[in-house]
Amino acid sequence: MPLSLLQISARLTCHFWLFLALGGVFFAGCRKAERPLRASQIHAITREFVTAAGSAVPAHSDARSDLRASDRDPETTDSVDITVRGDPADLSTRAATTRVLQSLGGVATRHGLTQDAPSESREGILLRYRRAGVATHTIHIHSAPEITRQDLPETTGHARLAIILDDLGNDQAAAEGIFALPYPLTISVLPNHAHSVEIAEEAHRRGYQVMLHLPMESVGQGKPESQELRPRMSSKDVTTLVNGFLQVVPDVAGVNNHQGSQSTTDLALMDELMPVLRDHRLFYIDSRTTAATVAYDAARRAGVQSGYRNVPFLDDVVDVAAVRKQLRLALREAGQKNEAIAIGHPHPATLKALSEILPEAQAQGVRLVPASELVH
Repeated sequence: MPLSLLQISARLTCHFWLFLALGGVFFAGCRKAERPLRASQIHAITREFVTAAGSAVPAHSDARSDLRASDRDPETTDSVDITVRGDPADLSTRAATTRVLQSLGGVATRHGLTQDAPSESREGILLRYRRAGVATHTIHIHSAPEITRQDLPETTGHARLAIILDDLGNDQAAAEGIFALPYPLTISVLPNHAHSVEIAEEAHRRGYQVMLHLPMESVGQGKPESQELRPRMSSKDVTTLVNGFLQVVPDVAGVNNHQGSQSTTDLALMDELMPVLRDHRLFYIDSRTTAATVAYDAARRAGVQSGYRNVPFLDDVVDVAAVRKQLRLALREAGQKNEAIAIGHPHPATLKALSEILPEAQAQGVRLVPASELVH
């Protein structure tokens, strides 16, 4: 029976991890007692992990972060989700996974992090790092099939890019910053926040497409929404929850998931959700907060018009220069794939980068469109 990518990668890297483990024990004895890191320091290391992994993975792979570590709750950790695309039996794919592991180990060593023994979960390789005995980072490495030409939409000669801005609902000033941009951006609004209704209504008035940013349970220990879609919910509870959300975020055209790295991997839950969206004639965009998501496939089976984020998140690193880079990547990917769906958030840095880069879209032959134009 052929070995999986994870099994092969584990065999290829067992000596590497043994070296790190033994080295970590030796050097731990030589160093003075270390203090736990502050959340800001953990976040900075997380960005290094993402950068290091991103430079090691093949084309169309993805490395994204979730900055959840908190000074008030030492049990929370930042998380990094890495997707390595390619044929698991191919030597270059195995080598890429090894490079990712080595690049992560280099970052950890620079910052004096120790590593728990790596384990294999149902989603891939699971790594956990610590400083002074306190967990700082949880990293998942997944394998996924390589994107082939058959996976891409047929070329029409007009590349299209939809940009969804998530997490609206609390900050009216952020919404006004979006409305000041002369582009057909799509707004995704969280339910039951202080200004959810006002923002949704104003977006409609100004001609923006509005989506429900549906809260779903995530892996990890971040602060959940007060109400969210969770595994093991009954069909009746799923229907009641979604219907309630749709009442407080009026007249939405579609739905995408808020967080959901746990919920979107639960096939039974997704199979309960999609008929509700179909009955409301809503489309679904899979935000792909985990490579193990089954949400898009469930939507397709249920006859729900659907799409998924197929370029990296725009603002995992909330810095104008970093967002500029991701936007240029999104434009380039849209040109290559003919259709691309990007997701960001209304951070000041993101809005500034959008104002600077989106004027380049037309010159690159890319047309900005609402999300509904890219569902099938």
